[in-house]
Amino acid sequence: MKRVVLSWSSGKDSAWTLYQLQQSEDVEIIGLLTTINSGFNRVAMHAVREELLEEQAKAAGLPLFKVPLPWPCLNADYENIMRTTLAMLDIKHGVTHIAFGDLFLEDVRRYRIEKMSQSDIKPLFPIWGSPTKELANEMVENGVSAYITCVDPKQLSENFAGYKFDKIFLSELDDNVDPCGENGEFHTFVNAGPMFKSDIPITIGETVNKDGFIFTDLMLAN
Repeated sequence: MKRVVLSWSSGKDSAWTLYQLQQSEDVEIIGLLTTINSGFNRVAMHAVREELLEEQAKAAGLPLFKVPLPWPCLNADYENIMRTTLAMLDIKHGVTHIAFGDLFLEDVRRYRIEKMSQSDIKPLFPIWGSPTKELANEMVENGVSAYITCVDPKQLSENFAGYKFDKIFLSELDDNVDPCGENGEFHTFVNAGPMFKSDIPITIGETVNKDGFIFTDLMLAN
């Protein structure tokens, strides 16, 4: 039996990876692993509030392992922090594998494999190689509800920030934009889906331009 922790970004690819792991008979899901920007108390890159992240873990019925990162964070610091985290997961929780929601970026996959080779924990890529157009539609058709939290305006119009990830959104994307945002065009937050036991009510807040990216703030609805 694989004892798996899932690298959790709060977005749709992580959520769909969780759903796939939940269908596997040889997997025990130990928890969700998320890096937090400690300067802002938000999920790194997706900029999702920490309280929303915690609600996702509750909805999934899984422990949440938070990894605070300094801001700014050098890559060497990040790797040292993750090395310590992996050792803790191995020793304290008996984790044997860490799963990633990567789809087709070979350089990212190689980097993960290389870094994981320094640990006793092995990498898993449950949705690797999935055709992203079909995958995006499959997510929506199976009840995944997600919102665009971050847009790279160099690759996608900033007007899409705050959009719901649905059939309408997918139909409006240019051909050069990956439907799953695998090239960093956009990032998402999942508030409902077959991987969760309950939905997470949210409200959409302000949209800001920060460090060249467009971020839309999401909040827990009262």
